[in-house]
Amino acid sequence: MEMHPYERHYHKLLPALVSKVEEFKLFQYETADVPTLWSYLTKKKWKTSEKDLAISKLVADVLSVKPGEYMNFRQVNAYKSPEWSEPLSDQEMSFLFEPRKDRE
Repeated sequence: MEMHPYERHYHKLLPALVSKVEEFKLFQYETADVPTLWSYLTKKKWKTSEKDLAISKLVADVLSVKPGEYMNFRQVNAYKSPEWSEPLSDQEMSFLFEPRKDRE
């Protein structure tokens, strides 16, 4: 798989990425994580990259991500994931159908 042109800036952008994920978690988006945010940026926001873009513009792009955009990306990727079509193991099935202890 070909590397995204902005991949070389990942370590410089890491503080902004972490800050954005922490912001999402403050708004109760507990599933937010840096790898998925980076994936959103490289696959959606920066789908077409500009040559020699200033690092400040990349930081601004990271900090301007809206929770709805990010969560929509996560949801679409979850639907595309091959895990949905895999059969559940016996252990997973028993976990799904065993009564919850807090309801007894």
